[in-house]
Amino acid sequence: MHMPLPLTRDLVLIGGGHTHALVLHRWAMHPLPGVRLTVINPDPVAPYTGMLPGFIAGHYAREDLDIDLIRLARRAGARLVLGKATGIDRAARQVHVPDRPPISYDLAAIDIGITSDLPMIPGYGDHAVSAKPLGRYAQQWEDWRGRLEAGAVAAQIAVIGGGVAGVELALAMAFRLQRYAPQITIIQSGALLPNIGAQARKRLIGHLKRFSVSILEQAKVTEVTRQGVTLADGTQIAASLVLGAAGSRPQDWLQDTGLALTDGFVTVDPYLRSVTDPNIFAVGDCAHMAHAPRAKAGVYAVRQAPYLFDNLRAALGAGRLRAYKPQRDYLKLVSLGDKTALADKWSLPLEGGWLWGLKDRIDAKFMGQFRDPRPMPPALPPAAAHGLAEMLGDKPLCGGCGAKMGAQTLRAALPDVTRADVEAGIGDDAAILRMGDARQVIATDHLRALTDDPWMMARIAATHALGDIWAMGARPQAALAQVTLPRMSPELQARTLREVMAGAQSVLEPAGVALVGGHSAMGTEMQLGFTLTGLLDGAATAKAGAQPGDVLILCKPLGTGVIMAAEMQWAAPGGDVAGAWRAMVQSQARAAELLAPVAHAMTDVTGFGLAGHLAEMLAQDRLSARLNLDAIPVLDGAEALIAAGYHSSIAPDNRAALGPLLVAPDTARAALLVDPQTAGGLLAAVAPAQAASLVEKLQEAGYRAATIGEITGKDGPRIIAA
Repeated sequence: MHMPLPLTRDLVLIGGGHTHALVLHRWAMHPLPGVRLTVINPDPVAPYTGMLPGFIAGHYAREDLDIDLIRLARRAGARLVLGKATGIDRAARQVHVPDRPPISYDLAAIDIGITSDLPMIPGYGDHAVSAKPLGRYAQQWEDWRGRLEAGAVAAQIAVIGGGVAGVELALAMAFRLQRYAPQITIIQSGALLPNIGAQARKRLIGHLKRFSVSILEQAKVTEVTRQGVTLADGTQIAASLVLGAAGSRPQDWLQDTGLALTDGFVTVDPYLRSVTDPNIFAVGDCAHMAHAPRAKAGVYAVRQAPYLFDNLRAALGAGRLRAYKPQRDYLKLVSLGDKTALADKWSLPLEGGWLWGLKDRIDAKFMGQFRDPRPMPPALPPAAAHGLAEMLGDKPLCGGCGAKMGAQTLRAALPDVTRADVEAGIGDDAAILRMGDARQVIATDHLRALTDDPWMMARIAATHALGDIWAMGARPQAALAQVTLPRMSPELQARTLREVMAGAQSVLEPAGVALVGGHSAMGTEMQLGFTLTGLLDGAATAKAGAQPGDVLILCKPLGTGVIMAAEMQWAAPGGDVAGAWRAMVQSQARAAELLAPVAHAMTDVTGFGLAGHLAEMLAQDRLSARLNLDAIPVLDGAEALIAAGYHSSIAPDNRAALGPLLVAPDTARAALLVDPQTAGGLLAAVAPAQAASLVEKLQEAGYRAATIGEITGKDGPRIIAA
């Protein structure tokens, strides 16, 4: 049996800047065997700065700006850690990320950009937004425009900073807001546009006047308030939106790394390595090239990418280091608000619509690198047995509950159990064991990894396994872990197991569970599972017991199966994937506390989908149910992905197992009824009089809970969805 090559080194990319995005793109085409690649970034997407003015002006949609790091990491075979790095322990070779264990590295690179925050100005943090990092500005701009259109704010904007960035954004905002006759003021501490040619400066000032943008030079902002900004001479500038675009500041945490810094930026040599520590590289705006100092500009970040890629490989044992020698000048393309642009190089300005077209083509080419088509299906060998092509299909095998066997296969294989000390066995969420007067539930769950982040996957697997205990109304008690890791060196094994155990403990400890042991093994891929016990203080909340007239309550939205299936095919938007991860790790402890004492029947929605698990609730008492499709909560992106033709591996088996029992329209939303859920929500049948109050309490506790249908009678089992 062929086994993947072992992993021996950890390469960690800190930040999802443009250089790192391009390195990931190259890594997808030319991976280095033996290296585990990790990317740490606060968000699942990284906005592209070059298209920001066009977005502000209304020429691009918000999603046009985003480099999808989840999709890019999947292509590159990298794990993406959603979090913001806050420090590096160079002695231990660890990167610190809040609320999770440190991430170990053998080699690291930093590409975290800069910020245009101005914390020295009183009130700035509360009443202003910075142009960088641009993700927050892009979102606040959209929110502010919504309030403007609603008449809640005046079209008054103050821009702190009169460099190229401030002027470009002022022109973009002025163009977008023309029908509101906006009052836009640029406030510059020195002379406007200090780093551009005299002729280009003259032309840009002319365009500012064309849009009636006011300019205040040699002016110092002393305070930002809800009403606007105050200058040193006491002048008040009214503004409902204050934008900071003045200069660039390094991230504060770099000061504590012990690395040599220049004005707060990591000082690097010609090979883009820290001059202090050869195991740490730095690129983009957060780096200072001691051998060739340059202004902060995206062109250098882009052109550093092939050098960083080659030098990381060389430091890991493949190839030779290459020195990066940046050009002295570069073509500056400045958007003018409308679809025209100004070009400045060697103090020779040009402008016109054709330059906007050139800039648009450059940006489209850059972004096109990160929008590859879906992966090719696995190639069959020249000779293969009958049925292999059909078995492989054109989609990869899903992770999580999407990799389960079908319900019919399981039911045919499991034996009946009749023992005095087994009160309930096959057929419910957990077995009930009698030990004298005590009653204990026991259940097990094992998942194929749906993310390569061991900490996140352990949290998902533990939450998923606890679902059966909570569904029975039991108090979680003890757990055994089952861990299979891909082949890796002993050092990487230890690092990975630390992350797995920390992730599991972050879920199990708050639930009152003692992790008492387990089993580990090496295999072809990461798989995690838990066997859990719980104690029953009273009657169990079994699947059976629902009554005609009961209202059905669902505690979590549907869609994890299709989102994760599409993610494996590079098709699910990163924001939607991150939303699915958040849903999967949401604890159901509080939901169980509210529902177990009053539910007539309860289960958790997992691998067989909502309809499959509801059918199990209905079967014993031959009940029927009606579902309101519009009332069912759904994860963002799930319905669109099903409509686009994506589905989880087990979804067709789930639908086939139900047969005529399920009557539903042929729509994307109805297809979610058989979508397998990993760590899905509790489904409870409760008396109608209690339903509204329970849903309100569940929503107050943070659940996207809803009443989704009712038990209609004893003419089933049958489910009608409409």
